[in-house]
Amino acid sequence: MAESFKYAGKKGNGGELRQSASDGYPTMTTAQGCPVSDDQNSLKAGKRGPGLMEDQVLREKLFHFDHERIPERVVHARGYGAHGYFGTYDTLEDLTCADIFKRKGEKTPVFTRFSTVAGNKGSPDLARDVRGFAVKFYTQEGNWDLVGNNIPVFFIQDAMKFPDLVHSAKAEPDRGFPQAQTAHDNFWDFVSLSPESMHMVMWAMSDRAIPRSLRFMEGFGVHTFKFINAKGDEKFVKFHWKPKGGMQSVVWNEALKLNGADPDFHRRDMWESIGNGDFPEWELGVQVFDQQFADEFEFDVFDATKLIPEEQVPVQIVGRMVLDRVVDNFFAETEQVAFCTQNIVPGLDFTPDPLLQGRNFSYLDTQTKRLGGPNFTHIPVNAPKCPMRHFQQDGHMAMQNPKGRVNYEPNSWSAGENNPRECPVHGFKSSKEPEVSDGDKLRYRSETFSDHYSQARQFYLSQTEVEQAHIQSAFVFELSKVEHLPIRERLVSHLLNIDETLANKVAEGFGLQEMPDPAEAAMPTRKDLPVSDALSILKNAPNTFKGRKLGILVSDGFNAEIFNSVTNALKSEGANFEIIAPQVGGAKCSKGKHFKADQVINGGPSVLYDAVLVLTTEDGAEKLAAIAEAKDFVSDAYAHMKFIGFTNEAKPLFKAAGLDGKVDDGWIDLEAHSVDKFINTLRNLRYWER
Repeated sequence: MAESFKYAGKKGNGGELRQSASDGYPTMTTAQGCPVSDDQNSLKAGKRGPGLMEDQVLREKLFHFDHERIPERVVHARGYGAHGYFGTYDTLEDLTCADIFKRKGEKTPVFTRFSTVAGNKGSPDLARDVRGFAVKFYTQEGNWDLVGNNIPVFFIQDAMKFPDLVHSAKAEPDRGFPQAQTAHDNFWDFVSLSPESMHMVMWAMSDRAIPRSLRFMEGFGVHTFKFINAKGDEKFVKFHWKPKGGMQSVVWNEALKLNGADPDFHRRDMWESIGNGDFPEWELGVQVFDQQFADEFEFDVFDATKLIPEEQVPVQIVGRMVLDRVVDNFFAETEQVAFCTQNIVPGLDFTPDPLLQGRNFSYLDTQTKRLGGPNFTHIPVNAPKCPMRHFQQDGHMAMQNPKGRVNYEPNSWSAGENNPRECPVHGFKSSKEPEVSDGDKLRYRSETFSDHYSQARQFYLSQTEVEQAHIQSAFVFELSKVEHLPIRERLVSHLLNIDETLANKVAEGFGLQEMPDPAEAAMPTRKDLPVSDALSILKNAPNTFKGRKLGILVSDGFNAEIFNSVTNALKSEGANFEIIAPQVGGAKCSKGKHFKADQVINGGPSVLYDAVLVLTTEDGAEKLAAIAEAKDFVSDAYAHMKFIGFTNEAKPLFKAAGLDGKVDDGWIDLEAHSVDKFINTLRNLRYWER
């Protein structure tokens, strides 16, 4: 029976619904624990009189509501997190004494937060942007925060420029827009005057900046760190996260439409994947190298705008991270989690990378500002899961002050759990830093940081033609939003130092009338760097549809046999599907069974899916042909190079969508081809030949 509203004996004097504690519903209380008798009405002087100041229940409720918001992060404000674990594949004791890598197969709890960088908390998920990839390992010797991105390099070399970079990328201060995008004058003005940014700009204009899912992107520690073993031997290390589901991105037009259709697309995808038991997984890899390699490498390993190609130093896979639990409360965990690059453990150490050094200085301060004081480590999501023993005390919201009378050292009080001492044997030790020479105090940028174009060129040439075309289009889109011609011209002058064809395509794309000279370069661009296939998404395609989603557009009378065969095959593949129908009530199949729709056609566009299948009767296709959103469903799927499964009955819809005569090998006729062929084709993810 359809449900309608009824008071069921719970009607208040003014017609308000009164729900009382009973039958398993506990008694509501104030924050002080006082039971609440009425949560619908404030205390008044008479039935229609003014409110009374003595109403402590109203006062407390409004007081807390008025203070719910804390300052959002200046960058990485929009984020999404999940709990999980990290498992070490094998001991790394020859490289590091870090406890997390000592025991094969041991599981260490983690909390991981993904984020966009430039936008605010309310910005959409599919902005063209770097993605934060931060992991908090709760190890037995303290928390280790690996605070990275989904891109292995960064815009700047020295933290001194970080405020300028962020100011330029954010909404322009006089007008308060644009939000969550860099397609404006300030950003490109800064970048065009900062040659060091050119490598990162190439990545930001690539498909890496519009991932299909947080589950399908790589992560990087960005900086060079150090491994130190029990003997004190040191090696340099770079950290990589490799998604087990493979890499995948969307196309730009698709991203724009996704932001309109579902601004929470990445959040929802992560939530649903974990809820369905399709737990996101990444393998942790390390690039380990010694001082000799660092000395002989073409670039400075402490320069955060450079990477080390995997062909030169292969990535050694050392463990696996699985995210298997969503948060209990978004604010308490995802919003209050505090990552600090300075949080490392024995067996790891920093390097003189000037960007890393500045991040170490800055992050502690920003977390203190945002979370209200120095005791943010008392918040459960930030608290280590190993014993903590120290003499830090008091401060705003202190929860765990030292017990007993002793709160200093050295002291002469008796030994005990509450009287910790330093441990020279197992405590954290800084590296010897042999690469740092004595010298004068200088504000100085090393000449070894001055090659700004060679790796940018290497990245571009390592992409497929499809990916290069996407980079060209991204530059055209972004620079077309720049109002001042000199900024566009300067940027093109930099591109000429990277690749002349790229520069010409971009200039042609936004109609530049006169080509500038190549930008003055601190060092000439190297033309001898080999292509690195690891830098391309499409060259590393996963060849699976696992974890992806098929959108099935149906009408009454749709083919039940094909539907059942396809959905069973998807389950075997580890993929998902949703039914889209003209009405949210769903549709009946050819055997008379009713299927509830997951989406109605005007709320379930094809951008939400990795591929589509259209199952209709001829009459149903004629009716869908009269619905604009149904025509968009198939025309967008075609434009976004997605695979389209169909039966002949659907052709009236394709004709109405302007797709008559455009059938290519990306269309799969389910009456002429087997379901196995359809699923095998879907594993290619896109039909780029289109």
